Amino acid sequence: MAEKRLPQVEKKEELYEGKAKKVYRTSARDLYIIEFKDDATAFDGKKKAVIPRKGILNNAISSHFFRYLEEKGVPTHFVAQLNEREMLVKALEIIPVEVVVRNLAAGSIARRLGIEEGIKFEQPVLEFYYKSDALGDPMINEYHVRALKLAKAEKVEVIKILALRANEILRPYLRERGLELVDFKLEFGVYGTEVLLGDEISPDTCRFWDVETQKKLDKDRFRRDLGEIIEAYEEVWRRLQS
Repeated sequence: MAEKRLPQVEKKEELYEGKAKKVYRTSARDLYIIEFKDDATAFDGKKKAVIPRKGILNNAISSHFFRYLEEKGVPTHFVAQLNEREMLVKALEIIPVEVVVRNLAAGSIARRLGIEEGIKFEQPVLEFYYKSDALGDPMINEYHVRALKLAKAEKVEVIKILALRANEILRPYLRERGLELVDFKLEFGVYGTEVLLGDEISPDTCRFWDVETQKKLDKDRFRRDLGEIIEAYEEVWRRLQS
C-alpha cells in the first residue's frame, strides 16, 4: 500500500476536540489534521480513562484500513499518515448520521432484541444513529433522517452502499487474519459533491473477535472491565501487518 505524495501543509489552530481525537485546521483550506488521543470513554462519557499508546495504535490501524478501502474503490477522507498520532484528511462537511453495520449480535442489539451475543445474522444489519452527544446518539431510521433534514435521500443511498461495501471488503480480509468483524460504526461527510467515508476505523469503533476463541480484541475490553486493553489493540495491529 504505497503512500501518496504528501501535500505541503502547515498545522494551524485547533477546530474541535472530541472524546478520542482533536481536529486542526491547516494552511490548505480543504485539508485537516486529526490527532488521535489516548483518552477512552464509554457509556456516554460516564466511564473515562487514559490508555497509553491507544491513540498511536488507532492512527496506525485506521490509516491501514483507509488505504486498503481506497485501493478497493471505497472513497475516504484519508490523505496520509503524518506521524505516530496524526493523520492528514480531506475537510468534510460531516453528515450527522452514524452508521452501524452488524454481522453478529453483540452489545446494544443483543440487549434490545433479547438475543444471545454471537448469533450470526443471515445478512448484515444496517442501523442509523443521530450523531448528538447531548441526546446520547439515539437510534433513528430513514424517515427521521428525512424529517430532520440530516441528509438528502440520494446521499443516504450512497451511505448505505458504501457502508455495506466496506463490510464486504473488510470482513473476509480480517477473517484471513483470524479476526471476526462483529460490527462497526462508520461516519460519512461531503467533500465538494462527493460522499466520503470519514472518522476512523479502529478497535474503538469496531468489534473484533478472535475467530477461534471469540476473545474480544476491541474497546469492549474497556467497557466491560476485561483488562488487557492495549494488548488487544496491539494484537489487532500485529495481525493486520501479517
